[in-house]
Amino acid sequence: MRTVRTTEVLARVRNLGILAHVDAGKTTTTERILYATGTTYKRGEVHDGTTVTDFDPQERDRGITIFSAAVSCVWNDHRINLIDTPGHVDFAVEVERSLRVLDGAVAVFDGVAGVEPQSESVWRQADRYGVPRIGFVNKLDRAGADLDAAVASIRAKLSVVPLVVQLPIGREDGFTGVVDLVTMRALTWTDDAGPLDGPIPDGLREEAVARRRQLEEAVAELHPLALEEYPDLSDATLVTALRDLTRIGAGLVVLCGSAYRNRGIEPLLDAVVAYLPSPLDVPPVRGTWNGHGEERPADPAAPFAGLVFKVAATPTGRLTYVRVYSGTVEKGGTVLDAGTGRTERISRILQVQADRHTDVPHAGAGDIVALVGPKAAATGATLCAPGAPLLLEPPTSPDPVVSVAVEAQRSTDTERLATALGRLAEEDPALGVRTDRETGQTLLSGMGELHLEVAVEKLRRDHGLTIGVGRPQVAYRETVTSGVSGFTYRHVKQDGGAGQFAVVVLDVAPFDGGDFAFESTVVGGRVPREYIRAVEAGCRDALAEGPIGGHPVIGVRVRLTDGATHSKDSSELAFRTAGKLALRAALRASVVTVLEPVVEVTVTVPEEAVGGVLGDLAARRGRVTGSLSHAGPSGTGGSTVVTAVVPLAGLFGYATRLRSRSQGRGTFSTRPAGYAPVPA
Repeated sequence: MRTVRTTEVLARVRNLGILAHVDAGKTTTTERILYATGTTYKRGEVHDGTTVTDFDPQERDRGITIFSAAVSCVWNDHRINLIDTPGHVDFAVEVERSLRVLDGAVAVFDGVAGVEPQSESVWRQADRYGVPRIGFVNKLDRAGADLDAAVASIRAKLSVVPLVVQLPIGREDGFTGVVDLVTMRALTWTDDAGPLDGPIPDGLREEAVARRRQLEEAVAELHPLALEEYPDLSDATLVTALRDLTRIGAGLVVLCGSAYRNRGIEPLLDAVVAYLPSPLDVPPVRGTWNGHGEERPADPAAPFAGLVFKVAATPTGRLTYVRVYSGTVEKGGTVLDAGTGRTERISRILQVQADRHTDVPHAGAGDIVALVGPKAAATGATLCAPGAPLLLEPPTSPDPVVSVAVEAQRSTDTERLATALGRLAEEDPALGVRTDRETGQTLLSGMGELHLEVAVEKLRRDHGLTIGVGRPQVAYRETVTSGVSGFTYRHVKQDGGAGQFAVVVLDVAPFDGGDFAFESTVVGGRVPREYIRAVEAGCRDALAEGPIGGHPVIGVRVRLTDGATHSKDSSELAFRTAGKLALRAALRASVVTVLEPVVEVTVTVPEEAVGGVLGDLAARRGRVTGSLSHAGPSGTGGSTVVTAVVPLAGLFGYATRLRSRSQGRGTFSTRPAGYAPVPA
């Protein structure tokens, strides 16, 4: 890899991710991209365990992507740095970390199922980071595949205007190619060859003209330049408009194909180059330092700034994956961890090709590389030039919702287990490790049952530990349903030497806008400003344990209305302690309820199994919210998609139960749906 040193070269870089619901074909699409670009010389298959990006033994055993993997390839003199992300909801944090450092993405949709639940979740994640996307409707060779139905689900569920630029040639098993509605040419494939470019088949010409007109109308409604030329829109103007609409998120360019049969990959790569932005096309990265905002351009000559989005322990050593936003980092150089103030020396810089690495002497703006040398930089850390510090916003990480107790089977392994758990939590911020104060057990927390299974297996395989695992337990929360007003708390402590004196008056109420809100209405300087901040810190301390079961408290608004100080004995410590004890006492005086995590479940089963599935969901305290039947191909037995909201605690072991009720033909997926009160 050559370091990006000029804007001309930087304009030919694309940093993108592949996003989708589990089993929509992300990894297969990635493998076909690597094959089409000549990066690999044999097509990797998920079912054979021969994929490049799913290289972890657990990924190959389970047939799903668990860990995001970075690869690079070249297409038409453009370097594409690509990250294959997981589709399972338990690994959504891997997607979050990847999206934070990407400039664009390809959203893959199943040609039969259309937009699926996790498709919606990753779409919203990409919305949060403003990542431009193009769509790829995959699996058009499958029975029941329908591009128009998939596009309709995109329009309805994702609230975006789909701009379909291809027309399929053939249906299901007869799918052989596409008509490019921009160039008005046909591309066809055989199983062993690249695309053949030719005229549009006579039987599709009329439909292709009509669809080109629909595309022009949709683009003209959204883009002023296209509107000026309409109805005689040139190909060049159409491409420019599609690129502009993609980059501002006003429309979604939609392509189609069959990744498994290697059909539609080359035009997808052309679309990546044509429509998705380079590092120069996205706004300069913005950070802060000493309370002041600052921008860094995508310029190799600017001060170095990069964001750590992944940490991994490998046989090569500790790898710190970094997206370089500005400047250049050199092998042997020194960088500053802006969050901790620690300086780190870069001993090696690696170009990453999944689990294979190539040493390079330097990396510049726009590059995604792995660094060897940093010993303490965590996921989300900002690495920057020591003389030009900058702190970038890290990716968010939700709180874990499921825990299991883990213990070493041999007492001699206790210390090794503690070290291994620490490394796991360092690599995956979505995992949490803590000790239960009542039982003394070590609890490993994660985003779901599968997430914890993978973590435990990693302890066994990678660290050679024999461990016992308890039953999964969900992470409950507590919240206020009815608060108190004018709650007065006096904190007076005299035990020799300087005393502590603080009086606070609090109003406590429910809060729907987030986990916690604090405000002060104190007037007349009765509580100095520095003490108000201390009261807020104390209240946050109190939220760690609720009055019912010691669960964290969420959904609370606290207002400091009054207080009193002492000329000698008041201090920030006294007011922080008073804030903590006051809120604890106020919560005990309020009406508090326990919340449990709930998930939206989408179950797809044969029609004959629907009754048993509905009964099983009801037994798990599920509430059915929808049901949709699909006729089978050629009049055969159809399937039904059932959606329901179910407490997470009721879903443990559900996969096995569903298989038995549907003779192994049922599938399900979940996505978080927040918290709900636990029944009395």
